[in-house]
Amino acid sequence: MAAEISSDLLARFAAIVGAKYAISDINDQQPYLKEWRDRYHGRTPLVLLPGSVEEVSAILKLADETGTSIVPQGGNTGLVGGQVPHATGNELLVSLKRLDKVRAADPDSNTLDVEAGVTLQRVQEAADGVGRFFPLSLPSEGSCTIGGNIGTNAGGTGVIAYGNTRDLILGLEVVLPGGRIWHGMRHLRKDNTGYDLRNLFIGAEGTLGIVTAAVVKIFPKPRSVGTAFIGVDSPADALNLLHEARANGGGTVTAFELMPRLGIDFVVRHVSDARDPIAEKYPWYVLLEVSTQSEEGVGDALEGMLMAAYEKGYAGDAVIASSLEQAADFWRLREQLSETQKFEGGSIKHDVSVPIRLVPAFLDKAIAAVEAFIPGCRPLPFGHLGDGNIHFNVSQPVGGDKKEFLAKWEATNEVVHAIVAEFHGSISAEHGIGQAKRALLPGVKDPVEMEMMRAIKATLDPKGIMNPGKVL
Repeated sequence: MAAEISSDLLARFAAIVGAKYAISDINDQQPYLKEWRDRYHGRTPLVLLPGSVEEVSAILKLADETGTSIVPQGGNTGLVGGQVPHATGNELLVSLKRLDKVRAADPDSNTLDVEAGVTLQRVQEAADGVGRFFPLSLPSEGSCTIGGNIGTNAGGTGVIAYGNTRDLILGLEVVLPGGRIWHGMRHLRKDNTGYDLRNLFIGAEGTLGIVTAAVVKIFPKPRSVGTAFIGVDSPADALNLLHEARANGGGTVTAFELMPRLGIDFVVRHVSDARDPIAEKYPWYVLLEVSTQSEEGVGDALEGMLMAAYEKGYAGDAVIASSLEQAADFWRLREQLSETQKFEGGSIKHDVSVPIRLVPAFLDKAIAAVEAFIPGCRPLPFGHLGDGNIHFNVSQPVGGDKKEFLAKWEATNEVVHAIVAEFHGSISAEHGIGQAKRALLPGVKDPVEMEMMRAIKATLDPKGIMNPGKVL
């Protein structure tokens, strides 16, 4: 355990950013010290808000010289505690929120240069400002930052067409332990000059260095988007529908979200302006989005595809959005699934993935397993069927005791994760490892993988000061 940080040393750190941007008051620190699920709470003697890469460099140089542990933080929207300091109070928190400039936009190269503290929404707006489109989309996009997205390799609804954050990054600027700055802000689509160092830092959760800026890919805007809400009888039918949509949907499938009836019930019950798009109730629903560069025809193609799927028996009633407002209503149902679970009591959450073809079998087995383990519980699995990522959440039994239910969190994890392993999946599809899953990692990673990860950590951060106790 690191020693308590002296007042003299704290003053040296504060001088780097200036008194205004060195927060020591415990009340002012609170927004930085807990995450929104209220599972992780930390302490720090000082929150530092550097305003330049040079200040970040100076902080890490002093931290290296003095053995001071550093916890980097973006928008503090992470779900596994990776951005929250430990309760020991001997780590400094470095928030990147002041690094909030869009440095450059290049529509010819289809790139943006953005600093780590730029919110995801502002990245989207910057792309839109030059007639382009940035496809990463998350419910927290108004507050999460691109640096945090990079640190966790965020996914979201567009992965089916555009990939994870990792697939959207061309170059990085990173401050390494000791204060060295890696100027890797390359705009190249092809660069075969040795090891891909960029990908070491994407998904590393600040354990190897601090990302201060990135070159992100932007794309031509779709000229036409079709959005449909579809009832299906089973995940297996939804998978068949995905194949049909990819083959005959009239464009690129840019979202394919699977939702259970229980989730729709929760949203309609607890969100005042939410409406069920389909009169008949189905066990499962699909939110499908198809995008194309053609200005016309996507609606007709989508309607024809859905009719064919209906005739083949793997799609029921469907509604195609007739306006942007109606499409937004469909998306609101999907985006409120996680938030509305809190109104139904305790919820045990999992962020897992399995090969796409195995999703239906995984759901059948995992749902049966948790229902047997906690009689009366209400499984609510939903997510990105098109990339195999399922948020396998479990709501407490009606009328049950919330505290008693949540006490079974770890045991329920074991039940679900054992089935994930059986289906050759991942226990963390898009949220990261952080504190929440650190102890689980050696059990799901090949021993050689763990050795390589530890070797990289020891090489880049030999003193172990970068976000200690996270990931490894």
